[in-house]
Amino acid sequence: MAYKIVASQCTGCSACEPECPNKAISEKNGIFLIDPKKCTECVGFFDEPQCVAVCPVDNTCIVDKSLPRYPR
Repeated sequence: MAYKIVASQCTGCSACEPECPNKAISEKNGIFLIDPKKCTECVGFFDEPQCVAVCPVDNTCIVDKSLPRYPR
């Protein structure tokens, strides 16, 4: 149901935060986090999650496999 940001790969560039239509992304100590309660994988807004689309580091915004996927 949500994406997560791999903290060890996050550069803190902040590209993702303003792109999230659900305001699910926030910054804490220079690292960005995704609130799984707000993340909908951008379903209903965009064809792909915007955190993935704008992140300059591949595989930094990934599906949180500990949570169920949002139905497409």
